[in-house]
Amino acid sequence: MKVEKIEAKQFRLMVASGAKRLEKNAEYVNSLNVFPVPDGDTGTNMNLSMTSGAKAVSTSSAEHVGELAGALAKGLLMGARGNSGVILSQLFRGFGKSMTDKETVNASDLAAAFTKGVEIAYKAVMKPVEGTILTVARESAKAGEKKAAQTTDVVEVMETVLSAAKKSLAKTPDLLPVLKEVGVVDSGGQGLVYIFEGFLEVLSGKVIEEEVYQPTEPEMTDMINAEHHRGVHNHIASEDIKYGYCTEIMVHIGQGETVDSEFDYDTFRNHLNEIGDSLLVVNDDEIIKVHVHTEKPGEVMNYGQKFGSLIKIKVDNMREQHDALVETDTAAKPAEKAPYGIIAVAAGEGIQELFRSLGVNYIINGGQTMNPSTEDILKAIDAVHAENVIVLPNNKNIFMAAEQAAQESDTPVVVVPSRTISQGMTSMLAFNEQNDLETNKAEMSSELENVISGQITNAVRDTEINGVKITKDDFMGIIDGDIVLSKDDRKEATIETLKQMLNDDSEIVTIILGDGVPQEEAEEIASVIEADYSDIEVEIHEGKQPVYPYFLSVE
Repeated sequence: MKVEKIEAKQFRLMVASGAKRLEKNAEYVNSLNVFPVPDGDTGTNMNLSMTSGAKAVSTSSAEHVGELAGALAKGLLMGARGNSGVILSQLFRGFGKSMTDKETVNASDLAAAFTKGVEIAYKAVMKPVEGTILTVARESAKAGEKKAAQTTDVVEVMETVLSAAKKSLAKTPDLLPVLKEVGVVDSGGQGLVYIFEGFLEVLSGKVIEEEVYQPTEPEMTDMINAEHHRGVHNHIASEDIKYGYCTEIMVHIGQGETVDSEFDYDTFRNHLNEIGDSLLVVNDDEIIKVHVHTEKPGEVMNYGQKFGSLIKIKVDNMREQHDALVETDTAAKPAEKAPYGIIAVAAGEGIQELFRSLGVNYIINGGQTMNPSTEDILKAIDAVHAENVIVLPNNKNIFMAAEQAAQESDTPVVVVPSRTISQGMTSMLAFNEQNDLETNKAEMSSELENVISGQITNAVRDTEINGVKITKDDFMGIIDGDIVLSKDDRKEATIETLKQMLNDDSEIVTIILGDGVPQEEAEEIASVIEADYSDIEVEIHEGKQPVYPYFLSVE
């Protein structure tokens, strides 16, 4: 069937379909993460970003494709999380700009929109890397332009764009050696392909066959935990929490005397979505795991029992939890703006307190597996109520969202490019309230080179990177972003990582304990380092951070 123009109704459906297809495959996209660390959240970030864009389109009353494309771009920008989410938002920002005056869109318009998206996205990335989502977007847009010169059928153009995107995705390992080494395609590019597949399904009216990634039982647990951390941020007031009970259940499908219904994922999920938010439903053939924020935890449990026996139940009152965590940085704004406000992204009560002790005014609860969105950072900029604002992302995957927030804010904002918690803390030593904003940015940024950052975390799969053989569940040592070792003993991995971080100029070692790590173990590590390096002073702090048992720094 030939289609010569896209009208508003079709465009709404295209966006919804693209978002849904990405959502269904988000965990597969996550699994393509190159590094075997438990923060491979490209799929999650793209999904949350696209969901925000799709919501903006669905709530818009516009009957004009250009206006809907603008709503999509704005929604994506505000919901953008992680570098992958920000790049996706920029692709559709250009896409929307190209369509601004278009009430309907023809084949040529569609191709031009994809091309404009590529142009804007490449400009947004300081150092574009080929073999990523950018390459997939660029090569597919080029193919679309060529096809649009030959046909007036938007279906043919979209088919060509998708086909070229898949071919480009398959070639990403040839352009980015680390992808070939690990044996995966680019995760961001794969996410974009899913969105394009959703677009084509609506335009063509044909279902595209797909294989949905099936997470393992431990992966389901990780997904549930990550979703809970995303659900409530420190800058939300307790009274503003709409659904107060974080409810988790695990259902053994088909077991028990209460079963009266056959499990269907969409039906199950849609029902729970009506009684809560922050919903995540994951399953395999035997188990359903549910995370939802609701006012009716009992109703969630009763509903689960219709499909099987409950083998795990957990309910937390988030309002009480939140009241215990909220401190002065979320109090009412003072009448006068402070000269400076400093915002840091960090997870873990201990680490957050360390940042406060260094002079940080506002903490966004986030980091690994919990990348805050552009909107989250904008809200923090507003809440800190200052004439000038400095943002410490403390994670390279938060840079772009922070930069986008700085551009969107009416307040003068700079981003100090701290890649780690250790860098963020070190940069605070150079802050001087008497300096102007740009001078503070320059001097705080220069401090980043004075610290070597290390991390210890578990491997989520077997692989080999840079000659390091890695076994699932081993403890990996990471120095300034590079995996340097993998061992089955946590203490040994930490000691050996620290030894690789030390040099003749080293003076101070800082060890920050993650959630559940015993103080005694850290003290034993410190004793070894002090015995082997008599000039080194070791400091130990309790960070309580998730995902990483140890953050390490050497200065």
